[in-house]
Amino acid sequence: MKVEGIAPNCIKSIYRAAAALYRTEPWKRLHPGHLFGIRVGKDSDWSNKKQPFPCAQFVGGDGGDIGIYMFRNENDGKRMTGSRETIRIPNVELLRVTFETESLMFPSNKKMIRSLSLEASGTDRFPVIDVTRCTTSGELWFRNPTLEELRFVYAFMRAISLVHPLLQVDTDGGPKWSRLLHFEPFIETVDVQWPPEMAKGNDLVAVTVSHPPGQVYDERASSTSHSTPTKYAEPTKEETFADVRMNSNGGLRQCATCEKEVHGDQSVCCGRCRAVIYCSSTCQKQQWKDTHKSECGLYKAMMEREEELAMKIFMFPCSADQPCKWLEALGVHQKGMWRRKCSCYSHCPFGLLPVKGGLWDLWGGLDDEEYPQDAPYHNHIRDGISSPILLSGWSEYYNLRSLPLSSPVADILSHPLTVYYILTALSISSKNRLLKGKEVILHYLGPEGELDWMPAFAEIGHLLNGSGNIQIVMVGPEVPTNLSGTTSGISSRVRVNLLRGVYQEEATYLPSPHVIIALNCVLDRNGSWSGALDVIKTMGFPAFFTDQSEISCANAKQVLRSAGLHITHPVTPNPFRSPVRNHSPSSNLPSYSNGFVFGVNT
Repeated sequence: MKVEGIAPNCIKSIYRAAAALYRTEPWKRLHPGHLFGIRVGKDSDWSNKKQPFPCAQFVGGDGGDIGIYMFRNENDGKRMTGSRETIRIPNVELLRVTFETESLMFPSNKKMIRSLSLEASGTDRFPVIDVTRCTTSGELWFRNPTLEELRFVYAFMRAISLVHPLLQVDTDGGPKWSRLLHFEPFIETVDVQWPPEMAKGNDLVAVTVSHPPGQVYDERASSTSHSTPTKYAEPTKEETFADVRMNSNGGLRQCATCEKEVHGDQSVCCGRCRAVIYCSSTCQKQQWKDTHKSECGLYKAMMEREEELAMKIFMFPCSADQPCKWLEALGVHQKGMWRRKCSCYSHCPFGLLPVKGGLWDLWGGLDDEEYPQDAPYHNHIRDGISSPILLSGWSEYYNLRSLPLSSPVADILSHPLTVYYILTALSISSKNRLLKGKEVILHYLGPEGELDWMPAFAEIGHLLNGSGNIQIVMVGPEVPTNLSGTTSGISSRVRVNLLRGVYQEEATYLPSPHVIIALNCVLDRNGSWSGALDVIKTMGFPAFFTDQSEISCANAKQVLRSAGLHITHPVTPNPFRSPVRNHSPSSNLPSYSNGFVFGVNT
């Protein structure tokens, strides 16, 4: 790291970005054959008016040193990618980021790591960055990267750690005998925030990652302002219509054009995307001319994710087109915390459902082994040190709690476990505080049903596993007046403060947060969000949101950008979304409580 002009804080930022990328484990799926195109800002931002290393690959996934190789162009990447090891091409420069164990590093590097307390990647690995080329005689020549090259690498590592999990496997791509995964063509742009020591006039830079290199956005003049870039087929001129075939219990649907209620088996939908419901072909044709023609391709792409989003591991009904009947099938209708899952108790203010008995009653009389007990986890202390339990999804959680997959508790636990997932997987600053045994202050905006699910939030305290504390400040207009100002210690490590009001009016009186969260936020349908977003922008703390469908998230992204907020965690499926699919009256788009998560200023 002997680079002229590089400051210690700059080194720390690079090591943090490398550690964040390492935690996403790209080498589990990515190999040298997967080339990525990179574009950081404008060409004019860089020397010689071009991107320094606009092509990259991940090496070491199938053995050898783990790292990233970056090339001057795609052609260099293809020429240097061999079947087992990198091919040496004379006089071609290659930038390398290799993750080496501390024990094998030069003493000078070890000294720097310890003196600056640099963040490790994994348990004992640290990035080493250099630029190398092969001479005509076959020898390797090395040099230190320039500060500009380090800025480029930083931006790439931050961006690729966010977007590589979005790659979708193409089951029909490539030779059948090949062991190499093939992915569908992909392109995504995210905003990366420069650390103060790297910023040059602008705090943020747009980073575009594509696979394979050379992908471009399929933009059309007819696309709507909220349409996120996505690949889809151009609709043919021929108009097609199709009957919607509902389940045998066929509930009422609503025409997207005239809002007339229509029985499910009598409705029609767009024959291309199959996403939008109409009462007749007349209404369908009318909306096609007005708006749907420009949206159809986007909706079709979203409908194609139905299979991916459905959680087929569970053994209880995961479709709630008629909530009361769904709850009755589970035997929990109008019982315990489940009363907030249908409209039967809508007359009762949030947070004030009558409570009787203990956990058995709160979970609607489920068998004891079907809901999480209010008890700590055992056998989760390593080397005598306790630390938060890190989870990747429902299978891991159910196995941890020894819950049968026939238990429906994931539907309610989606809220507390989504909060925990954000704190321990997405918000790196919050995770580090918890790992150090410190407190994280969370501003939780717009609570509703959560106010009656406090016993489920106690699970967060158990997952902390004896390390750190969380203070949750729930602020919203639905907090009952008689609960406003109260504090609830729902576990020894989690306490909840309730406050009635709108966030923009109350924020200055609250303790400064480490992170802000709003679940199922519906940013595009509630005008009061504009004031809250102004406060979030002013404070500059990381904020995360969830919403139920991709189209809601696309609209929310537009609202956030209009508010001057930059999306730094792209819309991704939430591993702790409810497995129960919701049904919009006029849409078939996949929709789940806390279905997708995205973040700003992270």
